[in-house]
Amino acid sequence: MPEVCWAMSGEYEYRGMVASAWDLLRGDYAAWPDRPFYRSIIERAGQPVLDVGCGTGRLLLHYLAAGIDVDGVDNSPEMLALCREKAAALGLDPRLYEQSMQHLDMPRRYRTIFVPSSSFQLVTDPAEARDAMRRFHDHLLPGGVLVMSLMLLVPASPPPHMQWTDWAKAGRRQRPKDGATVRRQIRTKYDYAQQLDHTETWYEVVRDGAVVEEEMHARSPATCWYTQEQARQLYTDAGFGDVRLTSGFTEAPAVPDDRVFCVLGTRP
Repeated sequence: MPEVCWAMSGEYEYRGMVASAWDLLRGDYAAWPDRPFYRSIIERAGQPVLDVGCGTGRLLLHYLAAGIDVDGVDNSPEMLALCREKAAALGLDPRLYEQSMQHLDMPRRYRTIFVPSSSFQLVTDPAEARDAMRRFHDHLLPGGVLVMSLMLLVPASPPPHMQWTDWAKAGRRQRPKDGATVRRQIRTKYDYAQQLDHTETWYEVVRDGAVVEEEMHARSPATCWYTQEQARQLYTDAGFGDVRLTSGFTEAPAVPDDRVFCVLGTRP
């Protein structure tokens, strides 16, 4: 039986193989559209910048190397340790903080705060989500901008309420350091009334045709989802003005069929 890691309330979720295989299973993300999208917002709204949920530094290190004044915050010490390793290899020295969104308490204020990769949806308690939004607002300078991406997680053809989907392959790559293959499978069940999903993710390491390591990560709930109107209301309730929604990582206004959209708001 694989080792089972449960994501418990008050603990960080990105641990073990979720962290160690994160970059490997994501592959080459240099051409992902969110990198130029957030960069364009930074150029308009200004610096300093805060990357919330910076993880292993996918965006943070790229921006830092370009001379942008950017800090990073994440609640996973394992992800932050990987970020520091990558930074050292690049000759960079990022300012990184281990904090949760809902308890954000940074030593300075920002012109731009961005929350990429739908990371805000990891805050599944509504009260904590509202706390996080207020913390973002309070960490911005007047006129500063908060931008985050959100994803509609529920499938277009949803399975029955609170029933597990079949296991689905969710990544398979060879690990450069030892040639072993890391593979991941995931299954999900959806709570439509609460707009929550629950996940189980199974990792295997295969060497010479044999499974040599296994981990199961269970997250209940794992993430929540928002309609576009609910997302707009989150911003408004936290005191943001000039709230707008964009279609994916573009400047075009969001449309009802968008499954990925970004929300921007300004601190008055």
